[in-house]
Amino acid sequence: MLTPENRNRILSYAHEAFSIELASLAAMPERLDDAFATAVDWMLGTSGRVVFTGIGKSAIIAQKIVATMNSTGTPALFMHAADAIHGDLGMIQPADVLVAISKSGNTPEIKVLVPLLKRQGNRLIAMVGNLNSELAHAADLILDTTVEREACPHNLAPTSSTTAQLLMGDALAVALLRMKEFSSEDFSKYHPGGALGKQLYLRAGQLARQHEAPRVAEDAPLKEVIAEISGRRLGATAVLDASGALAGIITDGDIRRMLEQRSDIAGIQASDIMNPNPRTVDGHVLAVQLVSLMQDLKISQIVVTDAGKYAGMVHIHDLNREGLL
Repeated sequence: MLTPENRNRILSYAHEAFSIELASLAAMPERLDDAFATAVDWMLGTSGRVVFTGIGKSAIIAQKIVATMNSTGTPALFMHAADAIHGDLGMIQPADVLVAISKSGNTPEIKVLVPLLKRQGNRLIAMVGNLNSELAHAADLILDTTVEREACPHNLAPTSSTTAQLLMGDALAVALLRMKEFSSEDFSKYHPGGALGKQLYLRAGQLARQHEAPRVAEDAPLKEVIAEISGRRLGATAVLDASGALAGIITDGDIRRMLEQRSDIAGIQASDIMNPNPRTVDGHVLAVQLVSLMQDLKISQIVVTDAGKYAGMVHIHDLNREGLL
């Protein structure tokens, strides 16, 4: 059971870790210099890839930076420092820019790897927290990720140092994408399956086409209207006039309200209960824009049109299923 005393201790430790790491991050902008600008310029100008390497926690950070760069238009690879000396050096091509990440710059694997990297003639960038290390001395450029101390109370477990590495990697990726004028449309090409990508490319018409478009004629009897709403499972149906143009919409809520107000339902037709002014959107509207629109209007369905003609319907559940809610 969580006691008040333990609760206070836990929160105090968390606040202390936040404070230490935030202080480390606050000092990072001061370390941005010509080396950072040159590193970005090299990455922009290469016909190869940016290859990141590291060991331990630095290797994990390197993998995250690689993932960010690949998703924002900069081809990147991760090479584990330990595996590099057992065959993975073969992945490095002559035009590749290399980035070695290490807090100390003196780990055994890095000390063995650095001469091999230099021998291949590639440009080597050190993202390092020890400017007097072998890695720093051997590198062509240094990205300084020195931290005053780790958040670990023993100043041992990589915490502040890995956060600084992550921030430096993010800064590289953001500078690269901005220099490339990488657009949201470009971003969607690299994220076609995720919620982020769907926000950039999924459109109302695509969602509407996932269903058979519910429809009834203006003179359709109530029984037919109910059957259409139930059968299509969208909670509504469009009402079309004799020319096939959209005349209105009937929701299951409209039917419930009609049943509450009228005891005699014989002879009721779709035109008697439809809303003649349904909210519509063009099929080219981004699906993510429907989220706020439907929430603001407090509606569960919206009619989709194509060149002014009825094309189908989108339900709020469609947006939820696509991860847009």
